[in-house]
Amino acid sequence: MMRANYTNASVRPPAVAGLFYPNDPVELRESVMSYLAGAPAPRVRKRPSSVIVPHAGYIYSGSTAAAAYRALDSDKPPRRIVLIGPSHRVYVEGVAMPKAEAFATPLGTIRIDRELKRELAGLEHVLESDEPHRFEHSLEVQLPFLQVLFGEITLLPLVAGEASASEVAAILERAAQEDDTLILASSDLSHYLSYAQAQQVDALTSRAILNREPTLSGNQACGAVPINGLLYFARHQALAVQELARCNSGDTAGHRDRVVGYGAYALYEA
Repeated sequence: MMRANYTNASVRPPAVAGLFYPNDPVELRESVMSYLAGAPAPRVRKRPSSVIVPHAGYIYSGSTAAAAYRALDSDKPPRRIVLIGPSHRVYVEGVAMPKAEAFATPLGTIRIDRELKRELAGLEHVLESDEPHRFEHSLEVQLPFLQVLFGEITLLPLVAGEASASEVAAILERAAQEDDTLILASSDLSHYLSYAQAQQVDALTSRAILNREPTLSGNQACGAVPINGLLYFARHQALAVQELARCNSGDTAGHRDRVVGYGAYALYEA
């Protein structure tokens, strides 16, 4: 794996290392491996082609994220990885690819899939900009899991802003034309409800996800745009959806008066 070079202008440096996950590479690797080892053995019928994964700090959602990553086959790395998450800080009209050539974490750098970037560059609603990626944590927190699980990889990170489910699905469909493509949609569920309220809301959201209903709102999931696009895509590709794990921050490391919900889901050929 390439060593991190944070001074290289073509490399997007980590923005939330030391905040959402450990900054020390040894501690980070051990943390990810611990979450993966503690995740329940997956019971998916087929190898997932897509997963929905939460993106909070590891102490809050790491165990739920690990359930999704545990369902992936680490012995058979995907040829392509497409990672799509919501824009938390920057307004984006459409879906943004980075100009950067690599993303760095304390575990090293991950090269951007140039070939896939070229294939998506001419699509409607796709733009190229580093600004939406600069401080976006929803993508960054997934990278150490991918590095530990698959070693040296290439990927295409996408930040989704104002876009319809069909528009996002069209981008994902183009990205997944090659066999052995893994799509990861990054999203948490409900935000800042009481523990009991969150359980009720997240149960309804989970039902919609399992039914492949691309109608989620931002109140149900901060990554509603990526999830809706993936569910729209799943309907047209006849993919099945399976819940792997679900909890909230009141179950892990937070108080129960205001919690954030987390869910992990696998999508595969029915």
